Amino acid sequence: MNTSIKKSMVVLLLAVAFIGCNQGPTLQTYYVDNELKPGFSSFDVPTSFVNVDNINMTEEQKEAYESVDKLNVLTFILNEENKTDYKVELENVKSILDNPKYEELMRGGNSTDGKFIVKFLGDVENIDELIIFLSSTDKGFAVVRVLGDDMNAGELMSLSSVLQNAQIEDSQLNKLTEFFK
Repeated sequence: MNTSIKKSMVVLLLAVAFIGCNQGPTLQTYYVDNELKPGFSSFDVPTSFVNVDNINMTEEQKEAYESVDKLNVLTFILNEENKTDYKVELENVKSILDNPKYEELMRGGNSTDGKFIVKFLGDVENIDELIIFLSSTDKGFAVVRVLGDDMNAGELMSLSSVLQNAQIEDSQLNKLTEFFK
């Protein structure tokens, strides 16, 4: 191989590496950077911790349930000592989620009880990652990454109503469900 081809290949590889690494902060890097910091708590929940044995589901809902592998959860619990940190971290998460690669599916709530935003990566028929962002001005915030294969937005939304009757067997996940009561 001649020298000019070698140089061209090296420049091309460096350009690809630079572009690939310079896409801004992601939720995954945010999790890794903050999971052990004071105020934060993180945990993974496999779908097996949600007992759906006694729940009647449609085929669509079964497909949705089986498409989810796990929930990856990061919370920031607000207290008197970390109010300044809370505001900074809340803005950091909002900034990451403002990236156009995270498409919004829905939002709701209010400033009194708390707000939620549901976003996703991929397309509606084949979601790579579903993100649920919950925030409350007096409790803190939680970011839940729903990870799986071939997840479908419509199927996942129909599954949410059924899961309200499911038995949750993990104390960590119970803490999350209590977070916004």
